[in-house]
Amino acid sequence: MSKRVQLVLTQDVSKLGRLGDLVEVAPGYARNYLVPQGKATHVTPGILKQVERRRELERQRLAELKVQAVQIAAAIETAGGFDIAKQAGEKDAIFGTVTTQDVADAIQAKTNQEVDRRTITLPEIHKLGEYKAQIKLHPEVNATVVIRVVAS
Repeated sequence: MSKRVQLVLTQDVSKLGRLGDLVEVAPGYARNYLVPQGKATHVTPGILKQVERRRELERQRLAELKVQAVQIAAAIETAGGFDIAKQAGEKDAIFGTVTTQDVADAIQAKTNQEVDRRTITLPEIHKLGEYKAQIKLHPEVNATVVIRVVAS
């Protein structure tokens, strides 16, 4: 069985890796496809240093994003609850529904923190009252906020 070849990808290659990844592939795949197409280059000590430097910068960037997410979560959670006004009918039933965009707008108005509506998870809201919503700010950082639905 022939030996595998180490390459550094210069482009994203589906099912293989992303730009800058160090991959091991079959020699024929490297010789006949990846290198001639300009999708990868052979590994040298200089390229290995560049790959490590790029990985370290990416690690620092991800750590910075996590710190920002923790700060946003703290600001949102210390703001208390958020009031959302909806028209109500009999037995405190609301007309329509409370959407994630309503929650994002309430957070923006009260704390001046911008939150993507797609990261908000709401329970089913059909009546006036207090509800808890989850906001996923980072893969490792979640915030829980209290939503008060009040009659307008």
